[in-house]
Amino acid sequence: MTRFTTDGDALVWQRGHETLRIEPWGADSVRVRCTREPGFVAFPGALLPARGAGSRLTVTEAESVLVHGNLTVKVANSGWTRFHRTDTGAVLLEEDPHAYVRDFHSLPGGGLYRLEQRFRAYAGERLFGLGQHTDGLLDQKGCVIELDQRNTQVAIPFLVSNRGYGLLWNLPAVGRVELGANRTRWVADAAPQIDYWVTVGPAPAGILANYAAVTGHAPMLPEFASGFWQCKLRYQTQEELLGVAREYKRRGLPLSVIVVDYFHWAMMGDWGFDPACWPDPAAMVGELREQGVELMVSVWPTVNPDHPDYGTLCEQGFITRTERGLPAEHCFTDTYAAGRAYIQYYDATHPGAREHLWRKLRENYYRHGIRVFWLDACEPEYTHKDHDNLRYHLGNGQAVGSIYPYCHQQGISEGLAREGEKDIIMLSRSAWAGSQRWGTALWSGDIASTFESLRLQVRAGLNVAMSGIPWWTTDIGGFYGGDVNDPVFRELIVRWFQYGVFCPLFRLHGVRSPGGAKSGGPNEVWSFGDEAYGVIKDLLELRERLRPYIMEQMRVAHERGLPPMRPLFVDFADDGAAWAVDDEFMFGPDLLVAPILEQGSVRREVYLPAGSRWVEVATGATHDGGQRCTVSAPLASIPVFVRAAAASRLLPFLAVKAGRP
Repeated sequence: MTRFTTDGDALVWQRGHETLRIEPWGADSVRVRCTREPGFVAFPGALLPARGAGSRLTVTEAESVLVHGNLTVKVANSGWTRFHRTDTGAVLLEEDPHAYVRDFHSLPGGGLYRLEQRFRAYAGERLFGLGQHTDGLLDQKGCVIELDQRNTQVAIPFLVSNRGYGLLWNLPAVGRVELGANRTRWVADAAPQIDYWVTVGPAPAGILANYAAVTGHAPMLPEFASGFWQCKLRYQTQEELLGVAREYKRRGLPLSVIVVDYFHWAMMGDWGFDPACWPDPAAMVGELREQGVELMVSVWPTVNPDHPDYGTLCEQGFITRTERGLPAEHCFTDTYAAGRAYIQYYDATHPGAREHLWRKLRENYYRHGIRVFWLDACEPEYTHKDHDNLRYHLGNGQAVGSIYPYCHQQGISEGLAREGEKDIIMLSRSAWAGSQRWGTALWSGDIASTFESLRLQVRAGLNVAMSGIPWWTTDIGGFYGGDVNDPVFRELIVRWFQYGVFCPLFRLHGVRSPGGAKSGGPNEVWSFGDEAYGVIKDLLELRERLRPYIMEQMRVAHERGLPPMRPLFVDFADDGAAWAVDDEFMFGPDLLVAPILEQGSVRREVYLPAGSRWVEVATGATHDGGQRCTVSAPLASIPVFVRAAAASRLLPFLAVKAGRP
């Protein structure tokens, strides 16, 4: 007997208590859901409402077929599912024929299962995306990737394959994906049903475009955000911060954003300035804006239990809670505490809690003219992260924990939009699938000030780009460590600036020594010695000249979902060698950047993709593509190449003088 039915443009397969539903969801894409409950339930996910016209269904007893654009899905009578390119018939992805492909393990309480979805593995497959991980790998094949949010680790369950497909695991559950040699296995620790989305496109740019269409396009980057951002741990007073901005102006240095970091409040839960240190925020914002500088402030999603509002927040259900035992806490500190404080998190998944936070931000920051927020510690970062014991408004922590940063970003973005703001950007330490639609800019978290860390950032940032987040950056120089008088660190800061100038956002930050635990050390561009300052000054000016080109790429990111910083294979998919390059990147379609990542290096090998001729910026020499070349890179130079066809337009903006004091 046939197990197939149709429901509009959806194909439905059913056996016993198991129901499989496959339906068009955007261009050349389908959504796949499977349940063992009587019906599918509404559950948090990244997908926006989307349908695609023109699909065809063919139902037979042995096999049924759904054709939607260039994606064809075939389902056998047994439920075994395969995904093909329509134009060639080539298999893109199929459930593992040698294993039980879908497992549901019931959890106590009813309605939730530990889920597994298994797919066949393919020799030679390369897999990219899945958020930000500091494993030092661009190709994630062979890895086990934890689907959990942590400082420096961002779980975005979307991957792109060199076989020509993309897959979004549309569940905010904590879990993992195992990209093994024998099979690929997606695991959700707790969820009501399997839910994933598959797309095909002119790989990989078309895949990224399809993904943006169904999870949300990033807004247009505000013009001010394309310049240089000055930050340190931390400016302690209004006068100190204004003094730094005035010094940038006195020196004639470009500056677009300056940052007020944490502990500018009197107590966590204020979400506002301590008036003893920041007596007139409106005047501060006004002076900065006269200089063309925006002020960004740090917002933590935390409340001190000693705060006067804490009891009311608990009564309203606005604090993240636990299923049993002690509250969910983070053992950290606060401004007033001589020792440790046990801070708690507001529940960003609760609409009322999001509205409460926005009211505080509007009253204490926005009315003074502040419209740029830094969303720190928003994984959230618990001291003991027992997911099964966490309880959010949306559900158990195992089932919905990964979506917290997305909800946090949503509340602030929607609050800004209600005020009429269109230039929305939030720097955030975490994200989830679809976070880009709220104006989220991701940074790589609290990383070490070492050359090894710099190397890790290159691969991490490129995988973020392949995860649908076009706005990304690092703490230039790293966060932890960095003696400003150490020659090795001075070399590192120069090399990191050279890399950072070609990142989507260009931001200096970090704890520096010598300096106190709460204030850090000096971290302005003139803090690292005359030689470094000369090079960095030239790089600031280079970034200024590049801003029109950068904004062109941000327009493309907004409209087509194509990130400005991306692996070589995005632009050169037909060049097999480009898929293996993990320490270079394209910055837009015309610039190839090969950062120096080793201490003491003054030259490096660069692969130039086939299909173009390339002009070396430092020398003006022209090279054929499809080959490797070794180039010189003294401290004042970073290897950058321009497509020959764009050289006349871009070379005048790219010339960098030798470093000078």
